[in-house]
Amino acid sequence: MTGMTETLTRTRQPALYIPHGGGPCFFMPDPHGLWTAMEAYLRSIPASLPERPRAILVVSAHWETHGFAFTGAEKPGPIYDYYGFPPHTYELTYPAPGAPWLAGQAAGLLRGAGLEAHVDPEHGLDHGVFVPLKVAFPDADIPVVEMSLDASLDPALHLAAGRALAPLRDEGVLIVGSGMSFHNMAAMRDPSLARYSTDFDAWLRQAAQAGADERAAMLARWEAAPNGRLSHPREEHLIPLMVAAGASGQPGTVDYAENMMGSSLSGYRFA
Repeated sequence: MTGMTETLTRTRQPALYIPHGGGPCFFMPDPHGLWTAMEAYLRSIPASLPERPRAILVVSAHWETHGFAFTGAEKPGPIYDYYGFPPHTYELTYPAPGAPWLAGQAAGLLRGAGLEAHVDPEHGLDHGVFVPLKVAFPDADIPVVEMSLDASLDPALHLAAGRALAPLRDEGVLIVGSGMSFHNMAAMRDPSLARYSTDFDAWLRQAAQAGADERAAMLARWEAAPNGRLSHPREEHLIPLMVAAGASGQPGTVDYAENMMGSSLSGYRFA
C-alpha cells in the first residue's frame, strides 16, 4: 500500500513515553517483584491501542548520533548493550522485521523540517528497544525501526523532530519514546535521595498534561524543574519524551505510574 492509502484506511496511533527498566530485568528472576508493575504496564500496551500498528518507531535512550539516525536493516538484530547480567540474557532474541521504507520516510520528514537525518543500514536494536518490545509485543511480528537521539540532547531539537514525525501516526505507525522518567542510579539506591524524585515527577506530569505550546516551553526548560538535574544527572533517558510529546498537539495523559525503591516513575500517552 502507498502512504496515501495507509493514511485513508488507518486509525491514528498515539505516541508513548515508556519505561524500559534496567537491562534485561524482565527476563531474570525477580523474587521481590521489583519489576512486576512495569512489566504489567508494558504487557497492557497492545490492548490499549486503537488497532494493531503497521509498524513501531522507537526512540531509544541508548543510541546517540550526530544528527538523527534510523535503522534501515531488513532484519535488525539485538545489541546486548548491558553488562554483568546472567549468560542467558545475552541469548535473548527479538526477530521482528525491520522497515526500511519507514526509516527512509522518517529521515525524509526530518530533512524536510530542516533537521539532519540519515538511515543506518547496519545498526541493530539496543536493549532500550528489544527488551520492552519483547514484553509488550512478544510475537515480534510488527516491523520495528529504532531512532537515535541527537548527541546534543537538545530538548527543543527533539521536540521539533517529534513534530516532523507526527504524520507517521496517521499511517498506523506507533511512536514510542523509550527511557525512564527518573534516572539517577545512585539515588535509586539511596532512599534519602530518591525521595526528591517526587517533586520532579509532579512537575513532569504537569508539563506532559499541558497544551502543546506550554508543554514544549516547559520541557525545553526541564533543567529548571524541581530536582531536574538530580533526577537526570545526564538526560538521555528523558529526551525520548520530547520526541513523543512533540508528535502530538494534544495534552498528554499519565499512562503508567509507580513508586519503585522510593523513586517516583511515570509514563505518558499523547493522543
